[in-house]
Amino acid sequence: MAYSHTNSKGKTYYLHSKEVTLKGGRKQRIYYFAKEIKPGAIDALPEGYRVKESSRTGLPILAK
Repeated sequence: MAYSHTNSKGKTYYLHSKEVTLKGGRKQRIYYFAKEIKPGAIDALPEGYRVKESSRTGLPILAK
């Protein structure tokens, strides 16, 4: 089951991750929240991260 977070507005978001290639060719893992479970959904928060919420939009954000 994908990790989910319900924001202060009552909407549920699911945590995803994927590997992207930057302009210099370096690969980096990114994390993002989506309203639906899609390929790349992960089951738990990455170690050392916490969820905070954008005060304006209510969108959940990962922070170290």
